[in-house]
Amino acid sequence: MPVESLDPMPVPENHQRYDEFPPQRLYEIDMFETTHQFHPDLPPSTVWGFDGLPMGPLIKANYGEPILVRFLNNLPPEAPSEDPYAFGKPEITVHLHNAHTATESDGNPVNFFPPGFSYDNHYTMFLAGEDAREALNTLWYHDHRFDFTAQNTYKGLTGMAFFYDELDSGDENDPNPDAFHLPSGDYDVPMQFADKSFTDDVDHSLFLDIFQTDGFLGEYDTVNMAIQPFFEVEPRKYRFRWLNVGPSRAYELGIWNGKKKKTEKLLMIANDGNLLPKTLKRKSVHITVAERVDVVFDFSKYDVGDELFLVNMADQFSGKKATGTTLKPAESPQLMKFIVKELSGPDNSKVPKKFRTIPKIKESEIVAEKTFVFDNDNGIWTINGLPFDVNTVLHTVTQGTAERWFLENTSTDWEHPVHIHVEEHQIIKRNGKKPASHERGRKDVTLLGPGDSLEIVLRFRDFVGRYPIHCHNTVHEDHAMLGTWEIVAPEN
Repeated sequence: MPVESLDPMPVPENHQRYDEFPPQRLYEIDMFETTHQFHPDLPPSTVWGFDGLPMGPLIKANYGEPILVRFLNNLPPEAPSEDPYAFGKPEITVHLHNAHTATESDGNPVNFFPPGFSYDNHYTMFLAGEDAREALNTLWYHDHRFDFTAQNTYKGLTGMAFFYDELDSGDENDPNPDAFHLPSGDYDVPMQFADKSFTDDVDHSLFLDIFQTDGFLGEYDTVNMAIQPFFEVEPRKYRFRWLNVGPSRAYELGIWNGKKKKTEKLLMIANDGNLLPKTLKRKSVHITVAERVDVVFDFSKYDVGDELFLVNMADQFSGKKATGTTLKPAESPQLMKFIVKELSGPDNSKVPKKFRTIPKIKESEIVAEKTFVFDNDNGIWTINGLPFDVNTVLHTVTQGTAERWFLENTSTDWEHPVHIHVEEHQIIKRNGKKPASHERGRKDVTLLGPGDSLEIVLRFRDFVGRYPIHCHNTVHEDHAMLGTWEIVAPEN
């Protein structure tokens, strides 16, 4: 929640570039245990939440307005439990996923703090490299405590954040003629997807098999922590910001009218919080764990009372990966029902054909190459043959340079959504070929399928310190496909 002041006040010396970007807005977000009813026919379940919400409060921030968030850990202290279904560890570190953030405010997996303590994250809200093309739009935040990310996020410690700038301003009536005028307000809708299972006892507790290290699939799909909700929509354009929080399921999302053999047309406008160079027309979009996809859907051709369904057409029966088969809409799980209601006012929103150009990384900037191999060693997930160790740095880069990295998956049986913190990367080649159109923007999560080899380039600009690279199938991350790399200042 916004606050006027913090007691004690933040310590500027604890944060890089604090004096350059002093906070203009202050927040306190409390983390505590609560109960949540996932469906009217189910009893309440115990969850952990930011501000006590099963899906954390939506944070809206503007570039040029630095903020500081104090996270308060008021979760119950860990105690020996005879409950065979107990999971989660109340030591928290909060990562604002894909924000351009100094390491001390990045939610580094080793910077966790226990119940009864707080931690300040300083978000400078300046554009990476001070380049307007680097603006981000759809982000999310979550616990990142090493070895327990899957358990703590499964229990509820996730939320979404929207960043705005002069072009993606969050106002479809913006008088600025250069603004994108995308659907805004009630028509700009966050949707968070996660699958859950429950025990069969009277308490109907959340259930997570912590010994299933291949990946975990829940029995029930949820949208914004609700099982099969309905959403009343007006006959106009909506911007849906879709996020897959995992832990292991992939989604192939489409909107189906319940009659046709195929899903309706979607306009895909963003991937991983980055607006694409141009709008793409799709019948469905694939979203792996931690990816975000923004789409615009127009309900204007439907009549009041019409019903449509958000369906998941990804065929998957193992936490290792989806099968690659796309189900027919009529055979697919229905995640949400849309019900068309009366229009309440004019739709002034637009969907431009083009958005931001991509800032190219020149060959002359690239000073080194590095390969990261994702593998499994006797049930332990590894990067370059090593499980996570808090004292091991896999690679060191120099601030102000760029590098070419190769990401390789040696397995023919698993897929890994690979996340690299602090800087967006660009895919140059996937298995030696040009990437698909939706992957030609900037990314922070890239799906590494069985046997895949990716060539990516990325810069290291505005901060120094240690950052993670990891699989975002959070079960793989915790067991222990997580590594540390470091940005160091250039020598004089």
